[in-house]
Amino acid sequence: MSISRPAPSWFGVSTLWPPGIDSGTQTEMTAREDTALIAAQLADLTRTVEKMASELTALGERADREQDRADRQQERTEIQQERIELAARELADVSERLQAAANALREAV
Repeated sequence: MSISRPAPSWFGVSTLWPPGIDSGTQTEMTAREDTALIAAQLADLTRTVEKMASELTALGERADREQDRADRQQERTEIQQERIELAARELADVSERLQAAANALREAV
């Protein structure tokens, strides 16, 4: 007569092992099931880590592009500032010459 043995209980659920399976086979099956479960979890974790690594790479590349853009904008701003300063100096020179011309014209009259 074959008697079913209770299987290990996971999450409070107990099943019966099929008749004719001895405890050594049960242990081997449980070990294989545990290994399969751990392998599946490891594969899922690996996929998650790979996805996160890909997202981090994309984020890093985006940050690099944004930094390059900011650097180019800063350079344009500096060039524009230099042009403004040059124009201000030229305007001051023109103003001095006009003032000198006006003074000379007053003295001539």
